[in-house]
Amino acid sequence: MKTYLYTADQVRQIDQVVINERGIPGLVLMRRAAEATVEIALAHWPSVYNVTVYCGSGNNAGDGYIVAGLLANRGISVKVVAVGDTEKLGSDAGAALAFCRESDVQIAHDHTIGDEELIVDALLGTGLKGPVRESYKKAIENINESGKPVLSVDIPSGLSADTGEVLGSAVRASETVTFIARKQGLYTGKGPVLAGKIEYADLDVPLDVIHRTDTQLLDIERCVSQIPTRDQDAHKNTFGHVLVIGGDLGMGGAVIMAAEAALRTGAGLVSIATRQENTTAALSRRPEVMVKGVSESKDLAPMLARASHVVLGPGLGSSDWSRWLFKEVMSVDKQGVMDADALNILAEHPQTCKGWVLTPHPGEAARLLGNDKSVDRFSNLDAIQKKFASVVLLKGAGTLVTDGRNKSLCPYGNPGMATAGMGDVLSGVIGGLLAQGMNPLSAAETGVVLHAHAADQLAAKLGHRGLIATDIIPAVRELVG
Repeated sequence: MKTYLYTADQVRQIDQVVINERGIPGLVLMRRAAEATVEIALAHWPSVYNVTVYCGSGNNAGDGYIVAGLLANRGISVKVVAVGDTEKLGSDAGAALAFCRESDVQIAHDHTIGDEELIVDALLGTGLKGPVRESYKKAIENINESGKPVLSVDIPSGLSADTGEVLGSAVRASETVTFIARKQGLYTGKGPVLAGKIEYADLDVPLDVIHRTDTQLLDIERCVSQIPTRDQDAHKNTFGHVLVIGGDLGMGGAVIMAAEAALRTGAGLVSIATRQENTTAALSRRPEVMVKGVSESKDLAPMLARASHVVLGPGLGSSDWSRWLFKEVMSVDKQGVMDADALNILAEHPQTCKGWVLTPHPGEAARLLGNDKSVDRFSNLDAIQKKFASVVLLKGAGTLVTDGRNKSLCPYGNPGMATAGMGDVLSGVIGGLLAQGMNPLSAAETGVVLHAHAADQLAAKLGHRGLIATDIIPAVRELVG
């Protein structure tokens, strides 16, 4: 099963059902959240003896006050830094504050980082919509500048639970424990950077009240299991023919990488249509690929006719030759993957791309949407899908995929992937999966998971620095079996 992701409003609705219809008081949920936080804190920092808990003035603060009291009752030295007006606390959070005081916890309203070994962040919760106020910003700066391990309660303070956007300033946590349902902002945008390791606690909420959403986390095992199996009597034509188109002058490596990735993912046949100048290099690198220099329709048309799927865009450029290739491909009834410069040309000449997988990074996404600079990745994803009627894969930390009905998020990937050619390899992987009979949504989901998980495996062995795009290709082959 995929894991479902939720907006702040969706979680709030679940809270109301649990409290009002299932009769579980809010204070009980608060206590359970605090107990889960303490258990995770002591599991990861078992020898901690000095803790500072930052609390705001909302329900998230109530969790923090109970955390402080529970830690103090275990003999741990605890200080609370109260930011905001404690008189504005709701009844449940007010009761949590009373428990904290009864546990002899020191409560201060200002703080200089001292000898604490752990900071618990319970400043701001999922209800934050606008920019962080100045008093909270100062507290967040203190936390981030401390150099201490930080455990955030439900969500790092200042991070949007819906978009993964930083709302002016945000805590950078070592770990985050999130409750009842996983918030989608933790997994995309700045979420993966700021949340650190994410722990989940369901607080014993009845499962039947946690409804499914249309946004789900992808899983490597589930995705790999969707790749079609192979019969013993299979032959190369069983597994499709991918045509990679691109490689303008000086950018021939892009089509070579995409083609090799398609082959290694399992495509039966792979061809490259490129500049004549790239043919020798491509054949030297990968003689299994059929390569042809194209400059006229009579060169390209037979290649398009033979191909089952097209990967359009790696190293395509923006020359007259590039635009001619784009126009030729879009004039025939083909499907496949569109990436890189093909997306920039598409932005200039918008048209329906049904059956295609578009794979923009944030800059290309902005151009597809008319230079919209919105950082709401979910909204951008939906807008591109609606505009082009395609499957859309929006790259970045927490890559998103949608077909207009369902959304999914890739939880894999690492900073080592921030290097040239990674997108070309991803396009080839998806093209190879399409050629083997996967539908566009499944191919996009499986392709991005294979690509990112392979990168994670390599980074775990060798570190992030120096990872290059072609390193990913043999690792993907191992995953697909």
